[in-house]
Order: sequence, then C-alpha cells, then structure tokens
Amino acid sequence: MTLLSKVSELRQWRQTAGKVILVPTMGALHDGHGALIKEARCLAGDDAKVVVTIFVNPLQFGPGEDFERYPRTLEADLAMCQTAEADLVFAPEVSEVYAPNRSIQVLESQLSRVLCGASRPGHFDGVCTVVAKLFNLTQPDEAVFGKKDYQQLAIIRRLVRDLNFPIVIHGMETVREPDGLAMSSRNRYLSPEERAQAPALRQALLLARDAWRHGQHDAQILRGMARDFLQKHAPLGREDYVTLVDCEGLEPQSQAGSDSVMAVAWWFGRARLIDNIEFR
Repeated sequence: MTLLSKVSELRQWRQTAGKVILVPTMGALHDGHGALIKEARCLAGDDAKVVVTIFVNPLQFGPGEDFERYPRTLEADLAMCQTAEADLVFAPEVSEVYAPNRSIQVLESQLSRVLCGASRPGHFDGVCTVVAKLFNLTQPDEAVFGKKDYQQLAIIRRLVRDLNFPIVIHGMETVREPDGLAMSSRNRYLSPEERAQAPALRQALLLARDAWRHGQHDAQILRGMARDFLQKHAPLGREDYVTLVDCEGLEPQSQAGSDSVMAVAWWFGRARLIDNIEFR
C-alpha cells in the first residue's frame, strides 16, 4: 500500500494507475469505513486500484463545531486500510488542498435545505467542494459512500449528475454495532449512560417502518411514534430532527411510501448522532 500526501505525487501516481475506485473519508476509521474499503476492493477486483482519502475538511465544520477536536488517528487508519487491501491512501494537509487565497466553492441550493443541512448551514457546500476536488485529483471511475449519512449520499449523487462527473456512485448499507447503533467516529464522545441509550435511534426507526409495513402511512403519525419512543428511551438526548422524506429529492412527505426514508438526528451532549431507514 502506498501513502501519499502531496497533490503532485498523487497526480504522478494517477497517470499510470488505470481504473480507480475511490473511498473518501475524514479518518478516525472504524469498521464501517473498513466495510466501505472492502466493498471497493470487491468492485475493483484484480484490475482496478482502490484509493482511500483521509482528510478532515475544515469547510464542512461550522462555528463552534468539532473541527479542532475531531479525532486524528492516522497510524490506526493506515493499518485498517492495509487490512482492507487499499492500494493507495492520500492523506494531505489542509494547505495542500486549499490555497490561502481560495475564492471558488461548490454550492448546493436544494437538497441541503432540510435534515442536517437545516441546522448546519454551509456544511454541504463544504462537502461538495472537497468531494469535487477529490474527484478531480483522483479521477475515479467509481466511488463508494455509506448510507448512514443519507443526505450526503443524495447530494453527492446530485453533484455527479449536475456537474457531469463520469463516476458511478455506490451507496452501501450502514454498518452497525451488535446492538444496532450505527458506527460513527462520534460514538466515542458518548458517556457510558448515553451509549446505553443510543441504540434507541435504530429501534425508533424500526418501529416506524414496521408500522408502515402494517398499513400506517400518515407521516405525522409515524414521526410521532419515533419521537415518542426516543423521548422515552433516550431521555439523556435531545432532538435535532425526526422526519420523513423521499429518497431522491429529500422532500418532506405527508404520506409514507416505498420511496420514503425516515431520518433522525439526536444530540447526546456534544455528540450529534444520525441514522435513517428506507421504507421498503
């Protein structure tokens, strides 16, 4: 496995790399990231290269968010990439990615108005900007993203469509702990008491989907069921949102259907956890 940190080195490597499958990350890798890399390895087979990027992107952190304390665990991250059989890790410094007098940014104006984007203005503009840059730098044929951040996946698909990137985007199912909690680098911020309550996010989503499967289609009722469950079983946390949207345009729905996604964001102290479930 090769480790590079300079754009010039990456460009030189890319000239002879052939087909590339990209897995963009912000580091602090866990088994969920490992699964993404392994999926990329399966897609790549023997003929393509798997590239993992590790970059904590300052543009997607708002004022007072956790950019400075976001965990940096490069040595452990590289070990995981090696185990998952990545071919290249690109781990640049911020100064390598952004010029000090940068003046161009990619803006998203529709899908980012709801869910996480509503409470984190500018976040997805930062995501779109860095992903567009990583796409330009690595020139992948395909890229793998997790479904845990469903809004991010939908926005990346829109980015590829609207800017005509010739890239196939793969969305991979959320990897979970044995008790159902979605794996996240922010889980490490949870106290033991908060960690014990955090699986309620998954349980609330399953409760709502089961109700839909048994004939309840009213979105307000389904949201209320999930919210009531969380307030009862995760009282140490507080709500950011509990909502039902369509899977492509992320428009809020009044009636749930087979194109619906229920998404939740719940604060436990400084840890903001997200999860979602597709209705199918």
